[in-house]
Amino acid sequence: MKIHILGICGTFMGGIAAIARQLGHQVSGSDQNVYPPMSDQLAQLGIEIHSGYDAEPIQQPGLDQVIVGNVMTRGMPAVEYLLEASLSYVSGPGWLGEQVLRNKQVFSVAGTHGKTTTASMLAWILEDNGIDPGFLIGGVCHHFPQSARITDSAAFVIEADEYDSAFFDKRSKFVHYHSDVVILNNLEFDHADIFQDLEAIKTQFHHMVRTLPQNGQIIVNQDDANLAAVLAMGCWTPVVSFGSDDQADYWIETSADDARPFSIRNASGKLADINWSITGKHNQLNALAAILAAKQAGVAIQDAARSMEKFQNVKRRMELIGQAHGITIYDDFAHHPTAIETTLQGLKAVSQGRTIAVLEPRSNSMRAGVHAKALPEALSGSDQAYVMIYPEMDWDEAIRNQLAEQCVIVDSVEALLERLKADLQINDQVVFMSNGSFDNAPRRLLGLLEE
Repeated sequence: MKIHILGICGTFMGGIAAIARQLGHQVSGSDQNVYPPMSDQLAQLGIEIHSGYDAEPIQQPGLDQVIVGNVMTRGMPAVEYLLEASLSYVSGPGWLGEQVLRNKQVFSVAGTHGKTTTASMLAWILEDNGIDPGFLIGGVCHHFPQSARITDSAAFVIEADEYDSAFFDKRSKFVHYHSDVVILNNLEFDHADIFQDLEAIKTQFHHMVRTLPQNGQIIVNQDDANLAAVLAMGCWTPVVSFGSDDQADYWIETSADDARPFSIRNASGKLADINWSITGKHNQLNALAAILAAKQAGVAIQDAARSMEKFQNVKRRMELIGQAHGITIYDDFAHHPTAIETTLQGLKAVSQGRTIAVLEPRSNSMRAGVHAKALPEALSGSDQAYVMIYPEMDWDEAIRNQLAEQCVIVDSVEALLERLKADLQINDQVVFMSNGSFDNAPRRLLGLLEE
């Protein structure tokens, strides 16, 4: 088939492109914002990308189907032509569910935070234990050359996003996936551009739970009351819980001396130790969830734990960019107050010097100021914080003033880099946090320090 993908450079739609190409389809795409790592992946696949959302690319002769990303809206020339010309179109999740996932054993990873990391962990465990899974993950894992693939294996790991599917399908993506095993990591309010409140998100999670078979498995974070409320709305699938203490079926235990190594326990005692260098309690819980999911594919907990000791984190998840003059620079995807707080806690626990937070509030919810009140507390775990506040961001003046007392406020990347270059000290650990490109600020800072 000849397929064109609208919004191809998002992590999810880029994965769709990779799988469609692997299945033998002729693939092209359109998008407005193109940056690594997805731009690199598409270039390696030889997929032609049209810049912008005009109608020209979908007017090409012989086009069989248009796959529509949720970035597309009514009024865009491509969308209007799509409808007027009565072209065949489908959402990305709809295409994936019917063309790839219907006959697979689908392992879905859902939650407000940690989906990419946990899905990558699970895919790696299955890979390291000879299962050769297919997967579609919203990031690039160091263990795989691409973010998506299809294999002959029955197992398929999918990052199950609660965001809407397309302009014509406002259901969450994950209801399309025919899931068998689901990890429910956590649930908080986010995506204020499409969800009115937390209850609306709970409803979508409930809709996913309603699609799960009785011979499947739900792996749920015992520590999260919102997930408990979702399951109380109705559940027809066996549930196993994980958490930070013995209230869960399986839990983590850490040494007081070092926050990184940890043990997995259940009521029968210690099941496995994991000695690794990845920071943060949240990542320990992510690993436990992935290990329990892998158990459903036949991987013993001890074998999965050995695989996790070899795990290398996902690009842009506390990714080490480099060191210069004793200053260490990381790039991280954290863009919600809870993720920001846990990221800083994990880094501070292993830092010898100051922990420096650099935040670009780029998500739709952040730019609208939905999470602004929570930022001072979220950033309090750093020794110094820098926050980008662009002129167009409609934030309450009181919040701006409170942040200004606690943080350095800047309105351009250039001003940010100059200030950092002047302020940083030997042994500082600097973490850039954004769900966008941040104008390549982490690598630009490294270049300035090296000069």
